[in-house]
Amino acid sequence: MIGPMHCLYDKLVSGIEAAGDRWLIGLAARLVFASTLLFYFWNSARTKITDGMFGFLSVSDNAYYQIALPAVEAAGGDVGNVAFLPWGLMVWAGTYAEFILPFLILAGLATRIAALGMIGFVIVQSAVDILVHQVGTDTAGAAFDRFSDGLITDQRLFWIFLLAVLAMKGAGALSIDALLLKRKAAPARGAAISSGNAQLS
Repeated sequence: MIGPMHCLYDKLVSGIEAAGDRWLIGLAARLVFASTLLFYFWNSARTKITDGMFGFLSVSDNAYYQIALPAVEAAGGDVGNVAFLPWGLMVWAGTYAEFILPFLILAGLATRIAALGMIGFVIVQSAVDILVHQVGTDTAGAAFDRFSDGLITDQRLFWIFLLAVLAMKGAGALSIDALLLKRKAAPARGAAISSGNAQLS
């Protein structure tokens, strides 16, 4: 009795795991990202661009203060005197990464690359908060303590784990990535069928 029951359990678990790998895990991770972090990053990015209809085409002084504060202070508080390399490039890249990478994850397009980019962004964001803006230990938190509300050590570790799932598993079936993969695989399947028919005839 134990043998057949164990075999049935293995088949059931294997089926659930296979279905999850194909579409559920990636889709669920993207929904969690969209509901908890998407607008956080977009709102943060909006504080870094100028006002007006075409404000997204240029970054604001605020972006420099958020991302490149040491360079702004070294320039006497004048953003115009901050060198483009490396500081200006970092500010521009960081600002548009907050718009583009979350959108790619939401759409399920180049999801693995976007998730890896977001992991790098969160690591840099956390380093800037600690080293440049010098947030206190209460805000930063600590690993393996009894508190779970540290902004950096606790919360952002969960962010990185979520993004790592997307980097490893992909976007799931309901995504542009999956659609592009199906379109790419269709001609290959057709060619294989034609080759098989030719060998039979």
